[in-house]
Amino acid sequence: MPLPRHKIFTAALLLLKTESRSAEARKPAKALAATEALPKLVPQETREGNREVVGQGNGGGLSVGIGRGKEKAQLDLQERWREIHGSYDWEGLLDPLDPLLRSELIRYGEMAQACYDGFDFDRFSRYCGSCKYSRRDFFEGVGLPESGYDVTRYLHAVSNVNLPNFFKKSVSPKIWSSRANWIGYVAASKDSSNLGRRDIAVAWRGTVTRLEWVADLMDFLQPVRLPGHKNQNEDIKVESGFLDLYTDKDPGCRFCLFSAREQILAEIKRVVERYSGSGEDMSITITGHSLGSALALLSAYDIAEMGLNVLPDGRTIPITVFSFSGPRVGNRKFKQRCEELGIKVLRVVNVHDTVPKVPGLFLNERLPGTLQGLADALPWGYTHVGTELKLDHTMSPFLKETGDPSCFHNLEAHLHLLDGYHGTGRRFVLSSRRDPALVNKACDFLKEHHLVPPYWQQDENKGMMRNGDG
Repeated sequence: MPLPRHKIFTAALLLLKTESRSAEARKPAKALAATEALPKLVPQETREGNREVVGQGNGGGLSVGIGRGKEKAQLDLQERWREIHGSYDWEGLLDPLDPLLRSELIRYGEMAQACYDGFDFDRFSRYCGSCKYSRRDFFEGVGLPESGYDVTRYLHAVSNVNLPNFFKKSVSPKIWSSRANWIGYVAASKDSSNLGRRDIAVAWRGTVTRLEWVADLMDFLQPVRLPGHKNQNEDIKVESGFLDLYTDKDPGCRFCLFSAREQILAEIKRVVERYSGSGEDMSITITGHSLGSALALLSAYDIAEMGLNVLPDGRTIPITVFSFSGPRVGNRKFKQRCEELGIKVLRVVNVHDTVPKVPGLFLNERLPGTLQGLADALPWGYTHVGTELKLDHTMSPFLKETGDPSCFHNLEAHLHLLDGYHGTGRRFVLSSRRDPALVNKACDFLKEHHLVPPYWQQDENKGMMRNGDG
């Protein structure tokens, strides 16, 4: 059904309404002007008991009803957060999709999307490759002012020769760093009342559209033995490019004096120690999209292997990974060790996306047990970890037919699919006030009659402004 012009037009106005930023404001770790969020297509809300209902408003546009109010959802989360975070491996929650699980997946997916929205991709900016916002202003800057979290640390990685297409560099001779790229953040919930526990969230940046990094994978398994690990089994292996990105450092760069691994371990240890004496429940939730999901799983394994989630009183903080369109990371021994450590992983994938099918030449996780030993001996013997939630973009009436694989891989498209998915054979119905126009933020995937321009997210005048001297 075509969206009315008077409603969808507000989305296009974003291109004219974003605030400009001066060069000084764009320096890393400095306060920046917040970019205005995409205006919502305001739906008419209807309710029918506790059931989600969808209808059509008087204006003919989308009408999304949310059966559970915000307060009810918060109470449910306080009581069910362990279940939502995989204490029972999401048994009975995926088909049909549990409404509370859907909302939490979208919430953490938006935290991963914030890594893209906050990243400076502009090659003509001297701060290309950095975060556009200070830690204090981050969530407001990326359009999530009510996230309920405070960013406690930014994460940086040193430019990796094995993944050259992942790193962005400025063409300017005067740049903030010649080797570093901002790659994610650690955040802590402001209180434990709304979530039922104190949540430590980690989000890793991935690849927003272009997929050249897939071709850069060396497709070589390497033992993951790292200093401080309780288990030094050489048979536990991960893809070498992911491991190098996670562990490389550059003593000559102040942003990469410590590796991404050292940065996140130090911050997790600090935040856990800060709240461990409060007696409140805690959780560690790690999310990422694309290459970022590989780092999410690798860092979750590292945190658990280091024992940083074990409190002095013996309690264990649950570690959950919400992965979006992620590749395989390691071999079967790596998967088994993650399971032994109690790491819970829920992988959200689009069945038409190719990235979850790499690296490796075949899906050895589906092989009979008699052939697993042979697969483990091969250099391409990769397997996925955790539980899979399959989505299909062809089920959405908003998305057009296209042969562009970057659309199938796009994170905003995955969040849109989550919003409308209810289970196998069920009608695609949007469940929240999330605007479908967000899909075209960095791709061209919406049907044209919705009148949302492709690749609409950009700075006003591409960051240029006329100053006082002309």
